[in-house]
Order: sequence, then structure tokens, then C-alpha cells
Amino acid sequence: MLNRVTGALAALVTLWSAAAAWAEDLPRLRAAVLQLGTVTWELTTIMENGLDTAHGFELVLSPFADNGATRVAVEGGEADMMVVDWIWVARQRAAGRDYIAIPYSRAVGGLVVPPDSPAQTLKDLAGKKIGIAGGPLDKSWLVLRAYAAREYGMDLAAETEQVYGAPPLIFKAGLSGETGGAINFWHFLAKMKAAGMRELISVADASAALGLDPDTPLLSYVLKESFLAENPGIAEAFYAASREAKAMLLDSDAAWEAIRPIMNAANDAEFERLRDDYRAGIPAPGNVDAEAADRFLALMAELGGEELVGRATTLPAGLFLDLE
Repeated sequence: MLNRVTGALAALVTLWSAAAAWAEDLPRLRAAVLQLGTVTWELTTIMENGLDTAHGFELVLSPFADNGATRVAVEGGEADMMVVDWIWVARQRAAGRDYIAIPYSRAVGGLVVPPDSPAQTLKDLAGKKIGIAGGPLDKSWLVLRAYAAREYGMDLAAETEQVYGAPPLIFKAGLSGETGGAINFWHFLAKMKAAGMRELISVADASAALGLDPDTPLLSYVLKESFLAENPGIAEAFYAASREAKAMLLDSDAAWEAIRPIMNAANDAEFERLRDDYRAGIPAPGNVDAEAADRFLALMAELGGEELVGRATTLPAGLFLDLE
């Protein structure tokens, strides 16, 4: 009996050692993320449920203070992946750089107004202040400008006063009534709506009215083709893990309770709004519609010019990873 127990323990030790060695042999995918960024919600779900190792890679998070630092990290080889809108990727590819995009989210938000605001359309904001978190080249702002021009013949930039600032400042200005309306990053908008502010118009509705496809993902995971060449199959493996995590976050409330500690939700209302708006931004699986993306890029080039898109006036070949 003692010999059998000893043999079984030896077999377990061998199995554990083999598993540890196997894990060490897995290729590592280092993701540059913001310390309190919403991207960590999906990536944490992947890691906590072992979806990375199940697909043959090890996901590692590298936190940074701001988006600029994440880009520097990927550009300099300190990290392998980040999240950014694919318009930036198009600009880089048009300049000869080898970035490639994997769809992440289509959550782009909208414009919110105070709960007691009489405004019913963008036209009603004439003469008022609009707080904008992303600056004058913010994609949501550009889409809403195009929409106002088409629907009301309104030059939204000329007929309102824009107040630019960091997302927390726009958040506070909107809640205090200092601005007549606000455009903010999607998770700040979710918190603003949870606090009682009302969505005047969504970017999705404005995009549809402009003939754009609101289902086109805007935010993407971004990697270098050189990294993918050194790690064959890792992009497809990551995408599979990402889709499994998205399915969990879409269908399971328990998956959200697991990540609630990192969500920075002040109360139940914020938590539920963040969860629901995140779910609404999950894109359908499969390849991005290249024609729809090209139409969106053309609008961004028209309104934002070279300062926004660089030389990418049409969709660069190979921008999106082939997912089929």
C-alpha cells in the first residue's frame, strides 16, 4: 500500500511539474493597459477563467498611467498589444508601419444633457456649451457634427461653445450643469446616465442616419505584424479567448460580480449601467465589413483631415486580422 501511495504521489508531482513546464513554454502576450481601464475587465475575465492557457498562450497585463504610455510601450517593444481605435491603426499603416487590428468594441457613446434640460435635439443646444472629452478630433464629436449638418443644416461647432477637458472634468461639468451637454468616453457617459443625465442622441443613431454602419467596431486590439510572425497563431488564439470572455460577460451576471472590484463603480446604479452599456458595445463575431469601415474612414478624413487620419483616406489593405 505504501508503495502504491508513494507511486501515486510521484505521478502527481510529475504531472504538476509537466504542467508547470508546459505553462512556462507558452508564448506570452503582454497587454499594455490603463491602470483603471475598462479593457482590463475582459482581459481579467480571460485570465481568471484560464481562457488564455486553454488556447495556448499566457496573457500578461502591463499597467500604464495613460494612453500615450501604452502606445510608447508597444512601439518600443515593452508590450505586444494595446487597445486603440482603428482610425489610428489606419493612419499608422498608411505611414508604412505594420500594426494590425482585432475587433474589440463598438461602444462609442453619445451626447448627454442634464435631467432638467428642455433640449430634445442637437438643434436645441444652439448657444450652449458642450463639454467634449476627446478634443476637437473626437470621433463622436465629428459624427454628431456631420449629423447636425445633415438633419438640421446646423454647424454644431459654430453654433455652440466647445469646452474640452479630461474625462473626469467633463463628467463633473456635465453633472453640475456647467455645460448644456456632454460627450465623454463611454464608461464616463454610463456613470453620467446612472446619475440621472439623459442621452439626447447616441452616436449609433447618428451614424445610421448618415448611412454608416453602427455595428462597425471602432475600438480594436492592436498588435504588430512582426510580433505575429514570431508567434504564429497567437492572434487567432487570442481572438478565440476574447470571444469566449465576451460571451461570458454578455450572458452571465456572475462574470460581472467577479470583476466588480476592478470596475470602480460607486454604487449599484453605476455598476448596472456600466455592465449594460458594455454588453451593448460587444460586436458580432467575424470579420469587420471593410466597405462599412471605409465609409467611416472617409467621413473622418473629410471632417478631421490629415491631422486625424494622416494619409489614410481609404482603408489600408490588411488593416484588420482575417478572422475566417
